[in-house]
Amino acid sequence: MSNDLKKSILERRLIFITIFVVVMLPLIFPLGLKPEITPLVKNAFQMVETAPDSALVIISFDYDPSTITELQPMAYALIDHAWRRGHKVIAIALWPQGVGMANEAFSNVIAKHHPDKKYGTDYVNLGYKAGGTVTLQAMGRDFRNVFPQDMNETPIAQIPMLKNVRKLQDIDYVVSLSAGDPGLTAWIMVASDMYKVKTAGGTTAISAPGFLPYVNKNQQLIGLLGGLKAASEYEAMLSVKGDATVSMDAQSVAHLAILIFIIIGNIKAWQKRRSQNKVRS
Repeated sequence: MSNDLKKSILERRLIFITIFVVVMLPLIFPLGLKPEITPLVKNAFQMVETAPDSALVIISFDYDPSTITELQPMAYALIDHAWRRGHKVIAIALWPQGVGMANEAFSNVIAKHHPDKKYGTDYVNLGYKAGGTVTLQAMGRDFRNVFPQDMNETPIAQIPMLKNVRKLQDIDYVVSLSAGDPGLTAWIMVASDMYKVKTAGGTTAISAPGFLPYVNKNQQLIGLLGGLKAASEYEAMLSVKGDATVSMDAQSVAHLAILIFIIIGNIKAWQKRRSQNKVRS
């Protein structure tokens, strides 16, 4: 094996080890880098912040584990914020696996920030309901006919926080965390357009641009969280170093390390060409 080949292998191993270390360190010791807060995230935050005390709100878990990295941190932040404001959180799911996403999100936020919150008084999980837009329209006519019981088969009439909920218009605001259809589009068409319920959303970064036309003067969409960066912005507004902030710290440091390696590589390539030109001359 030539010396040049040995040197190349050693350099590659050094790069791999360095990237591993710079990614792991922020995950273990969060830096809490402050992101710039974008207007769409700020609008979603203000919708929650300005809602009345003890507001009844819906967070719709319209995704599955394939997008958990981007959307679950949004769920944590939104539930935390809602409970700080004294809101009552109703979880529903237009995707079957969204039920499990909701349960995990509630458990996480209770364990970390709100151990005093009680099921049935501060939050409830109504479970999965098929039908998409048709289901949401029916909720506007008769909420209890669509959800006669929660996921544990407890009748709605026996859940204290839902005693005054008869139709979708009794909800103060809706946030759909959406990875596709059915999801945020259906909520905009029904909750916002038909029943004039304030609506915000969270989507994967790649899907977010498609919802920008709904953020208009008619406020079809109050605010929008697009991807992990938006989740970290929401956490920053809550002064929390959550999963999104930690992940963005690791990404930022890794990108910086890669940029440094690119610069070093270009300098070495320039020096090599320069020395070769000197030999030829």
